[in-house]
Amino acid sequence: MINKRLLIKNLLAHNDENSFYDKKRKIDISHKEGKGKFLKHVCALSNSNPKNNSYIVIGVKDEDNKIIGVDFFDDSKIQNLINAYLNNPPNVQYENISFPHLPDDKVVGLVTIRPNNETTSLKKTIWKYKGGSTFFRDGSISMPKGIEVNITDVNSTIVTAIENHAQNNIKLMLDGVFDFMNKRQDYHPKYHVFKEYFVLCWSGDKKVVKNETFYSRVDIELINEQVRLFYSALDEVSIAYTDDVFKIIEYVKLGLNKSYKYYKLEEKIIRFQNNAHYSIHTNLIFEPPQYDKKVLHHIYNANNAILEKLEKKHTLNLSEIEDLKHIGNSYLICYLNGFKDALVKLEILKPYIKDYNSDLYTSYKETMRIIRKVKYS
Repeated sequence: MINKRLLIKNLLAHNDENSFYDKKRKIDISHKEGKGKFLKHVCALSNSNPKNNSYIVIGVKDEDNKIIGVDFFDDSKIQNLINAYLNNPPNVQYENISFPHLPDDKVVGLVTIRPNNETTSLKKTIWKYKGGSTFFRDGSISMPKGIEVNITDVNSTIVTAIENHAQNNIKLMLDGVFDFMNKRQDYHPKYHVFKEYFVLCWSGDKKVVKNETFYSRVDIELINEQVRLFYSALDEVSIAYTDDVFKIIEYVKLGLNKSYKYYKLEEKIIRFQNNAHYSIHTNLIFEPPQYDKKVLHHIYNANNAILEKLEKKHTLNLSEIEDLKHIGNSYLICYLNGFKDALVKLEILKPYIKDYNSDLYTSYKETMRIIRKVKYS
């Protein structure tokens, strides 16, 4: 089994991007430009590596390879995006890899692109890339090609060597357990061994409500691969496990006018098998709350008035400052009740929230994470 943290270090040891791996400071697939660029790189790497895996490492400075991390990104529906826009889509997996020196809310993103032995192309136009376009890697650059090009199998030996040097061992696993237990000691860390092989660590702030146990500030990591399976600073989850299954149900707190309830958002089931393999199945189980449309129109217009003031750099009154604390949540409620333009307003709101304060921006990112999950499902 590959230790993904060690794999990233081995990839970065090559310094410059090449035809089997790319590195990015960050990616943003919340808008068409970001989606287009991401799809272009996936298409190019897939076409240039028909016999071996290729990778994109996210959260690294380009000039000196310094690992600075990105926000935890748990979009299990990213394959849906790939399938929607690419002909002959490769199998793409996004994983969050923990590094001990990074803050709790930061990881390194690892995109693994598995070959399909067929030429991948854009199915339809996105941003400035036209439908039917085909991309290949020319060194470290993803380039469009108007004609079929010959791809030689030059990378398989190099990639195989890199992956072989990233195989897990007892020392790496023990170090991973100790790193997790020491770093998360404020939130009651635990570990469990599944099938005498897989080591799963988790932690969270526990509370019991009506005989049900919930955890907040939850961190869950598969130590064998150094993959962070779940992290949330705000939402609450329930956890259950047997000898071969670990199940997480994520809840989100939603409401209006300071009246909030918890709603089930997503169920994630990790199944461990006897043949040293595991599988992760994610199911969206969200049923959004429904509100009176007249009430929502009033809230939506009030939010728009606050946003307009922020854009014009006008001072907010005390009532508007209080409403600003909940603006992401209320725009989300509006979006879930059919106000499609609320998503546009949220995207416009981002730089103003980011400059306002860190707590409000954290809440905003959680709101966008929920929208992304619902949208791609």
